Amino acid sequence: MSDNPANYAVSVVVPIYNEADSLPRLYAELTEAMAVAKVSYEMILVDDGSTDDTPSLLRDLGKADPTHVRYIIFRRNFGQTAAMAAGFDAARHDVIVPMDADLQNDPVDISRLLDKINEGYDVVSGWREERKDSFFSRRLPSIVANRLISSITGVRLHDYGCTLKAYRREVATHMNFYGELHRFLPVLASWAGAKVAEIPVNHRAREFGVSKYGMGRTLRVVLDLITIKFLLSYSTKPMQVFGKWGLGALAMGFTSGLVTLIQKLIYGQDVTDNAWLFVCMFFSLGGLQLICMGLLGEINVRTYYESQKKPIYTVRERSDEE
Repeated sequence: MSDNPANYAVSVVVPIYNEADSLPRLYAELTEAMAVAKVSYEMILVDDGSTDDTPSLLRDLGKADPTHVRYIIFRRNFGQTAAMAAGFDAARHDVIVPMDADLQNDPVDISRLLDKINEGYDVVSGWREERKDSFFSRRLPSIVANRLISSITGVRLHDYGCTLKAYRREVATHMNFYGELHRFLPVLASWAGAKVAEIPVNHRAREFGVSKYGMGRTLRVVLDLITIKFLLSYSTKPMQVFGKWGLGALAMGFTSGLVTLIQKLIYGQDVTDNAWLFVCMFFSLGGLQLICMGLLGEINVRTYYESQKKPIYTVRERSDEE
């Protein structure tokens, strides 16, 4: 590692939910790591509706170190993606580095991420090569999910779930994310033309609190993967997907209608309760509906989160309020 790993100022974004026990040590380790890295920095600590002493600790840190600590406190729990989005929105510096608050990410690795950014990459993703989690409940599902995501998106990373990453500001500020899409930010960045790299990072066993991850989040990730695939392929042309399905359904309707007509005109069959007639009606109406959905999609594509710039969180308090 170089003595001066980067010539950038860094915004470290930390989503926090009920991590009062780990917060003092996190602040100390981040302060030390940034001093060693010799970079200008700010910590943006985002409380995602914690029910423990996290908000009061953030206020104390903000008062004790106003130069480096900025905090945001949500009115309720909006989820990790919303907390990360708030941090990215508030970031002021050249490189944005999100990381977890549970001390499993090592702040020392930030300088290594910056080294890689200095090589000309726009996004550098951490890879927890020696992950300190249960194999069957955490690591195995993660391996399967990462391979699935890489296969579907075409962006080959070992560890999408690692929060510790580095983003050039000009890349990060043009990405809109919601749901569980924070883990897909490298995909969105790559889609926009960014150069993406991955390096192994240290991963430590959890010392405080309990994991916030469960099966519900896994299911949400799967659904968001479907969303990402749609956005990657059809975000600006929804008619291409709905139109194809619609034309396919209309073709099925036309074929079944033709069979019904042949049965009636050539064979003289009663088609009042003919199954082919109902198949014709079902697919014809379904095809028209799909084509209409495609047209509506073309009109409304992504306007909710991009044109309107509607935020996905509400802030109760922030340290730099005027």
